[in-house]
Formats: sequence, C-alpha cells, structure tokens
Amino acid sequence: MKRTLIIWGNMIKDNKKISCLMSIYNGENYLEKSVESILNQTYDNFEFLIINDGSNDNTDTILKDLKAIDSRIKVFDNNVNLGLTKSLNKLIKNAEGDFVARQDVDDTSFPERFEKQIKYLSKNNIDACTTKAVGKQSQKILHNKTSFFPTKLVFKYKNPFIHGTLMVKTDVIRKIGMYNELFKFSQDYKLFYDLLSNGYKVEIFDECLYELNEKENISSIFKLEQAKYANKVRNDIKFKNIYFKK
Repeated sequence: MKRTLIIWGNMIKDNKKISCLMSIYNGENYLEKSVESILNQTYDNFEFLIINDGSNDNTDTILKDLKAIDSRIKVFDNNVNLGLTKSLNKLIKNAEGDFVARQDVDDTSFPERFEKQIKYLSKNNIDACTTKAVGKQSQKILHNKTSFFPTKLVFKYKNPFIHGTLMVKTDVIRKIGMYNELFKFSQDYKLFYDLLSNGYKVEIFDECLYELNEKENISSIFKLEQAKYANKVRNDIKFKNIYFKK
C-alpha cells in the first residue's frame, strides 16, 4: 500500500545537526503518526535513526515505505529483540549529529520541539535538557505537581525527566558510555544519574513540547521491573553529590 505523509514547509535550517533516535517493537499502530511529528519539525537539520527491534507485526513494511518518502530516515534492524537499552546504544554509535534527541514510537513531538530545545541548550550553556509533556489520554501536563519542588530533591525519589523529550550533546552521552546495558529497564533514570554524577548540566525546559501515550506503555506494562531498576539508581544517589543548576 502506498503511504503519504503530510510534510509542512517553513522549516528552519541550522549548522548544528540533530540525530533523533527511535526504537520500535511492534509499533505498527503508532508508527506513522509519530514519524510524521518528527518530519514536520520546524528545525530542518536532522537525521532520523529508527531501529526495528525484532518486530513481528507490520512495522518492517511501514518503515520501508516511510524511508522511501524521506531521505532523513535511516532504518536499522535487530534480528532478535534486544530491548530498548541496547537498541538505543546501537543508534548512538551510528549518530552523525551534534545532538542526540529521543522519540518514542507511541508518542508525538510538537512541531517546534527541536527548534526550541536546541536554542535552550545553546542559550543556557547546558549539556542536556528534557521538556514537559501532556498525557495523550488525560490531556493533563505530566509531573506537574513535582515541578513545584527542586529537581535535585525530586530526583532522589523518582525520575523527573521525561525520556522521550531528551536532547543531549552527542559527545557527552558517548563520554559517559551511553546507556548502561545492565539496566534493561529504567535505563533513562540511570542515564540521567550518570550525566549528573559526572558533572554535566541537565535541566527541564519549562514548556510542553510533547504528547506522551499513557496507555500500555513500557512504564505501565513493566511497572515492577521498572521499580526494581529505579531502586538501584536511588541507592547510588544517596552516596553522590550531583549538579543541578536549579
């Protein structure tokens, strides 16, 4: 079946290149809309690295069609399901951009996300940032209550950063060894801990630029596993002073 995506004009070009990373396992129901939200970014200088992590649905066919539509899409394949952590590391190794950005297959980014994040990173001279997000089902701003408390305090008890909104300098994420592959779950919490404990500056950009699926996502399906690995990070935080600008 021939696929057609709606790609808007008026894109902004810049000399800093972004490598957007997406790992997919059986994402046929969300894939096209999520990809479209990235291709319609107002910031034009990016590559879109997508890895099919051993899907057994129609993901492979959809990816081939999407790749034919836009040359910025680069598709990688795992013969077996390796999981999110190893898949993201594989993409980071292949990233050519100055910055790495994340995108989850069941979520969508607002059109100005890349443009606003890269400006925020440059203006504030920081190494990584995430943004706020609205819940797809609830249409409520996520983590809104915890935003009233200092990020450093919240981080001791839970991960206040929304992984799918991450943008980080490529050389920085490589210097800390990328994602820790011992963490099959809560790999984002561990990543933010590794960034902060190594003295890198990470902030939450106080603007909603992302819509996050709240139903049957990895956090809800593997809730117990996520909690187990998150506890490992919390135990490490107790013995380490980490940097927060605010």
